[in-house]
Amino acid sequence: MPPFPALFISHGAPSIGLDPSPARDFLAGLGEAYERPHAILVISAHYDARRPTLTSGARPETIHDFGGFPDELYRMTYPAPGDPVRAAEIASLLRAAGFEAGGDPARGFDHGAWVPLRLMYPEADIPVIQLSINMAETPEWHFRLGEALAPLRERGVLIIGSGSLTHNLRAVFSGGFRIDSPPPAWVTAFADWMDAHLEAGDTESVLKAVEQAPHGSDNHPTMDHILPLFVAMGAGGGTARRIHHSSTYGALMMDAYAFGDI
Repeated sequence: MPPFPALFISHGAPSIGLDPSPARDFLAGLGEAYERPHAILVISAHYDARRPTLTSGARPETIHDFGGFPDELYRMTYPAPGDPVRAAEIASLLRAAGFEAGGDPARGFDHGAWVPLRLMYPEADIPVIQLSINMAETPEWHFRLGEALAPLRERGVLIIGSGSLTHNLRAVFSGGFRIDSPPPAWVTAFADWMDAHLEAGDTESVLKAVEQAPHGSDNHPTMDHILPLFVAMGAGGGTARRIHHSSTYGALMMDAYAFGDI
C-alpha cells in the first residue's frame, strides 16, 4: 500500500449531508479515490483541547454539536468503531515528538468528523480516531503536530484535516446569503491567494495567511477552521494539489486539498 496523502476538506454546514451541492457530491466520491485505509485520523475544527487529545474509546458516540437544523440531522448517527490501541500508538508518536498527548475514552465524534465521513464512507466500518486542535497555539505549532503524524501515512492511516477554507459565520448570517449565493470578492481573493501559495509549496506564507493574505481576518475571524489545514500540510509535506473547488452560502469556500499525493 503506497503512502496516503494527507487531506484537508471543508466540511461546511452540518446540513451538507442533506442538501445537494457540488461539495456534497465531491465528498460522496472521495472515499473511492484512494485505497481503503486501515484507519482514519480526523483533525476537526470542533475539537479544541489544551493538549493534543485523541478519542480513545472503542465505540465513540455521535455528537450533534449544532442547533437549528432539520430533525432528520439529529437522528443521524455514525457508528464507526474507535481504535484504542492505535490511539495509544499515535499518542506515543506525538509524545516522542515533544507533545504532551493523551487520550479521552469518553469523547465522541463531532460533526466536523462524522458529517463528511458519513458521505465518504457511509458503511461506517473503518476505525476512526479524532485528534484535537489547540486554539491557544500557533499555526506553526499545528504544522509541527502534522509533521509528527506523517509516519502514519505509510501505516495505512488516512489523515484528514476537517475545517473550512473560509469561515465567517457572522457574514453568512448577516449577509442574506443563500446556499447557492456566489462568493463575494473578499472571499474569492483569499481563496485564490491560498491556492496559489499552497500549490507553490510556500509553507511559510500559508502559515501566515490570516495575517498576510487578502482579507485574511475577514475570512477567519477565529482560527479554528483553518488550523486543521496546517496539520494536514505538516503531515503531507511538499506542495498541495487542489482536489475540489466550490462555495456555499456565499462566504464558505468548500475547497479541498491533498498534500503529499503521489
